[in-house]
Amino acid sequence: MTRPTDTNGRADPVKHIPLSFDNTKAEATATKLAFALFPEWEQSEGGLQFTRFTDGITNNLLKIGKRRPGWSEQQIDEDAILLRAYGRGTDVLIDREREIRAHSVLASSKLAPSLLAHFENGLLYRFMRGSVCTPEDLRRPDVYRAVASRLGEWHAVLPISSIASKPSPSYTPSPVDSLLGDRQSTDAVANEQSQKTLGSNPAPTPNVWGVMQKWIHALPIDTEEKIKRRDHLQQELEWVVKELGNTSGIGETPYVFSHCDLLSGNVIIMPDTDPEAQADNSSSEAKPSLSVSFIDYEYAAPAPAAFDISNHFAEWAGFDCDHAAIPTKSQRAEFLRHYLDSYGAHAHINTSDADLRHLMEEVDRFRGLPGFYWGIWALIQALISQIDFDYASYAEIRLGEYWAWKEAEQRRKNETITDNEVGSAAEADNEIPIRERRWAQD
Repeated sequence: MTRPTDTNGRADPVKHIPLSFDNTKAEATATKLAFALFPEWEQSEGGLQFTRFTDGITNNLLKIGKRRPGWSEQQIDEDAILLRAYGRGTDVLIDREREIRAHSVLASSKLAPSLLAHFENGLLYRFMRGSVCTPEDLRRPDVYRAVASRLGEWHAVLPISSIASKPSPSYTPSPVDSLLGDRQSTDAVANEQSQKTLGSNPAPTPNVWGVMQKWIHALPIDTEEKIKRRDHLQQELEWVVKELGNTSGIGETPYVFSHCDLLSGNVIIMPDTDPEAQADNSSSEAKPSLSVSFIDYEYAAPAPAAFDISNHFAEWAGFDCDHAAIPTKSQRAEFLRHYLDSYGAHAHINTSDADLRHLMEEVDRFRGLPGFYWGIWALIQALISQIDFDYASYAEIRLGEYWAWKEAEQRRKNETITDNEVGSAAEADNEIPIRERRWAQD
């Protein structure tokens, strides 16, 4: 299976508004931003209405609608904008320039709402009508099939080069770079003549490994204990890059344009496509199949497809980390069949049972990495965030997922036993964490 060569897509410039959002004066500052974006809103009849969303644990989200005389709620929604103000200190975690490029490219591909402007501490874009998923929704077969299809489309059509760049002359390679090899240019990503082999396809910069490296470098080292923890996490990152950094990927394409944050709140069920919402509708007309879209692209980066997929599977557990809810082997196989069908259709290639087996194996190997990724992230959030969430405890739970995976991997290597035997051992051994036992279930 091969993948079409990426185009060197770049985002068009986005309007900048030299104003800031202040959460203590939310409506007043949001009004100024809305009027700066649409001056006609200030002059025309009808006031503004504000709706605050509280699903996220990083940003402030505010829907702004113009109540024009005679308009229905649907018309107001279709005209509305979403204001997303960045959480305090999150620039240490997120590359805002890359986020804007990602959003713009997605919008140009009809995979995101139009990005209207960026301001000093956030973005303004069109509001997307639909139903925000819950973790329970992600486990519905009709929803996870739709998520798989949409993600396959993302990975097939979006150009990696739009969110990657060559290192600057002052770029200093990190230990992770040296482990990935001298593959820091995106030339082969954008070059039509490049061979699609692992050895010749450079790792784009930045990538998910470099993001984790940046986060580790941002951890505090003001005490001996914190220094030891930082150093330990650095050693783990270098170890896991050795283990997973040369993943061949889909069609020997190691990196794809990845969302990297497909939690339930970032999956939107599109209006009029949800059969559960239509249960009381007695109309006999055929209903469209369920469709979803993804929102919030601040963590989008080049990453192995297996990371993006395994990260989404981890989100079936929700913020409560209900590890008994992550997908079983049969659920993962169904998801990946729909993913590959979509990928193949959008990339205009045929996929096979061999591709499914290969991707199942890669996702299995990556199942512990999301815990490491979000564990480091939460350690930083515990220091900078003003949102009422126990990031410190969350960090320990997520890192615990990584340690459990690493222990299982080392046990498998030491005992050289098969996947089925791992599952049997897990059922028999109560010390095996429930997440690992659930993952091994058929």
